[in-house]
Amino acid sequence: MAKLTYTAISSLDGFLADADGKFDWAEPDAEVHAFVNDLERPAGTHLYGRRLYEVLVAWETIDKDRDQPPVILDFAKIWQEADKIVYSRTLESASSARTRIEREFDPDTVRELKATSERDLLIGCPELAGDAIRAGLVDEYHLFLAPVLVGGGKRALPEGVRVDLELLDERRFASGFIYLRYGKRT
Repeated sequence: MAKLTYTAISSLDGFLADADGKFDWAEPDAEVHAFVNDLERPAGTHLYGRRLYEVLVAWETIDKDRDQPPVILDFAKIWQEADKIVYSRTLESASSARTRIEREFDPDTVRELKATSERDLLIGCPELAGDAIRAGLVDEYHLFLAPVLVGGGKRALPEGVRVDLELLDERRFASGFIYLRYGKRT
């Protein structure tokens, strides 16, 4: 059975974006980006909400600019080769290859996808991840903490949910970022 992993870059106080919707403080340096690439490389399917998909769809063509750093070109290839499922009630069509749109998040459909997929799955949108966490579908949490406090904004993890976790891995980066990998406690 494939794992479903939630990956997020957040401020130390737990926000993906600040109160103004900005997340420029979360941009990973080359060391962190290369680490993220290696984590995401094995995943075969990425699950996104519309807003996150609209941010990430730039990876569909970013490799056309050959002046990009190797770590950026590597991530573009990883993103392009993954299947993508975008959950949106408003998006009319996908702007990238290997992408399908689903109107509603259905935990049973994701459960079936986990059971039948040969490669792991990633979920990257906090609202969508919250639905998956509440449904007991998320197996691992890969959290990158940026060395910044933003005081409010969009939360990385849902409120009102309890999941007992165990620390599986951790890493410190020269830039001050911290990586924490948690799995559900059995």
